[in-house]
Amino acid sequence: MRAVIRGFDRFLRRARGVFEFCDDPQCLLRLRLARTPRELHLPGRVIGKGEPMLELHLWNEHLPLPPVEGPDLAWGLRIGRMWMHSLHCVGQYVRSTPRLSRVRAIGGVTVLLFAGDHAGGVHLMRRSGFTVVPHRNPLGRFGEFWQNLYAWGLMWAFNPASVRGRRLTHLRQAEIWMAADEFLRRYGG
Repeated sequence: MRAVIRGFDRFLRRARGVFEFCDDPQCLLRLRLARTPRELHLPGRVIGKGEPMLELHLWNEHLPLPPVEGPDLAWGLRIGRMWMHSLHCVGQYVRSTPRLSRVRAIGGVTVLLFAGDHAGGVHLMRRSGFTVVPHRNPLGRFGEFWQNLYAWGLMWAFNPASVRGRRLTHLRQAEIWMAADEFLRRYGG
């Protein structure tokens, strides 16, 4: 079953245009060029619906497995370092890729921030400069259920220990956003 989920994930990534922009095994992110789904209210600016954006996607195969006993401080610190490294990789890629010069926002939707009992992911995103807001699926609870089922399936397929103690019905989605110029100021050097 894990192989089926991984295969479906590969198919969906290709169909949606998600791409690997580097070959660094420490990079946790893939990218997708898209349009903002709605008007985004970010610190000091509003980005209109339909503006070019760069969507961040977790590179599941690069995510280190937590210890058998569960995530600990060392694992969390490693993920934090890999996350920051990944943002710098994205920043350098955006700065060196002319077709991305019109991108106005960087971010996307994730279920990982609220997947557990702690909001450590929210704190990491805010410290990284992202605005974090709850996600409202355009299809309501029906769409949220299917999006959460897919996310839970990916967690189970790529990192089975990560679903231990997490119930599908308790997953919550969030959006993380940053204006592209602010992102480049922080991570494009």
